[in-house]
Amino acid sequence: MTSVIDLAVVRELRDIVGPAGCREDPADLEPFLTESRRLYRGVADLVLMPATTEEAAAIIGLCSRHGIAVVPQGGNTGLVGGAVARSTPEAPEIILSARRMADIRELDPDNYTITAEAGCVLADLQSAAAEADRFFPLSLASEGSCMLGGNLSTNAGGTNVLRFGTARELVLGLEVVLPDGRVFDGLRSLRKDNAGFDLKQLFIGAEGTLGFITAATCKLYPRPRGVATAVVALPDAAAAIALHSRARLALGDELIAFELMSRQALEFVLAYLPAAREPLARPAPWYLLLEIATARDQAGTEEELEDFLGDCLESGLVLDGVAARSEAQREAFWLLRHSISDAQKGGGASIKNDISVPVSRVAEFLGRATQQVTELVPGVRVVAFGHVGDGNIHFNLTQPPGMEAAAFVDLWDSLTGEVNAIAVDLGGSFSAEHGIGLLKVRELRRFRSGVELDLMRAIKQQLDPAGIMNPGKILGD
Repeated sequence: MTSVIDLAVVRELRDIVGPAGCREDPADLEPFLTESRRLYRGVADLVLMPATTEEAAAIIGLCSRHGIAVVPQGGNTGLVGGAVARSTPEAPEIILSARRMADIRELDPDNYTITAEAGCVLADLQSAAAEADRFFPLSLASEGSCMLGGNLSTNAGGTNVLRFGTARELVLGLEVVLPDGRVFDGLRSLRKDNAGFDLKQLFIGAEGTLGFITAATCKLYPRPRGVATAVVALPDAAAAIALHSRARLALGDELIAFELMSRQALEFVLAYLPAAREPLARPAPWYLLLEIATARDQAGTEEELEDFLGDCLESGLVLDGVAARSEAQREAFWLLRHSISDAQKGGGASIKNDISVPVSRVAEFLGRATQQVTELVPGVRVVAFGHVGDGNIHFNLTQPPGMEAAAFVDLWDSLTGEVNAIAVDLGGSFSAEHGIGLLKVRELRRFRSGVELDLMRAIKQQLDPAGIMNPGKILGD
């Protein structure tokens, strides 16, 4: 331990969590300091892992009294530097990890609710719901390692937003440790509660800058009896928008996923993922993965989707299509979609954008943004994919063949700025899914109004006047 934090205070912090809840050895600290995209390198001498809300409150209260900043961390799967510690002797920071707070406190199948702690891995929460014949719809590519607290702190979206909304819409109640160590106990399981301000919404999407989420009560849904999945080929992005409207009319709320993939995105997966296979006989410019979930049996669900695809093929709206005939084939289809980001690494350096626009303007965005980046960097490979049903497109760029990786990455700010400006011009957002963190602080100042930023600063100042909660994130230093 260095002299960043007074040793007497360190001893007090150790005593709160015990040996199992403290990490100080450099080798043990490494997983907490390494950011998933390696855009940032964390600096901290101490990671504390409370096992209870009381321990978390004691830690934050002690840090508040001694001017030590607290950086909340869940599964450390974020992509914008929101969980990165930047400790210095002048401004010490600790990492407060939720990993030991992983219990499911209550599952009420009749109320269709589940109450889980912040360190509960998303896949475990899904499994617990399934065991009770219920369904928790939040689903992300990182669901095997991301944690509920981080999902809520970033208002995670994922592939089921079309039907069930973002994380914000799945939460009924929260338990949060405030920056002064007090606990906001809002773990209510009510769907109707108009007793004043909806305070839980302050902390969802705040990236740990207003408090440390320790537990949440979330909505559950009936577990689908039948799930059917298909991949279709499209001539252009505009066809995806037409197909989306048609699917919403024909399938209603049974449509739960509507995922767009460019041919370039699929080619990276096919090239760098040995298990990947071409989904259709002939290549196409664009692909859609769509999925429905119903209360009918599996055979009836598959028949409904196949009838819909048949109508679309007959009308010429889609070029080709195939429905999954087994769970293994369904998983193979989803593997193509979920593997795009990792497979893109095989093509070299990448610049990643996470935008949203109104669904009706997705094709226009893709056209304008592709034209702009190819004019600026001839030969750049556009890896576009995302959730058409909620207008969220991951507009990723891979270096042109033959270009130096460092030279391409140097263009990050200029290319991202152009892409974001197009999205905002179309009524969209420069940050759809991953939050602001450190990466997008300047973009927030550029694209959001002075009044909006003033309100954010006022809330931060009121709840955290000393600025100890995740300093530098969202609003900057």
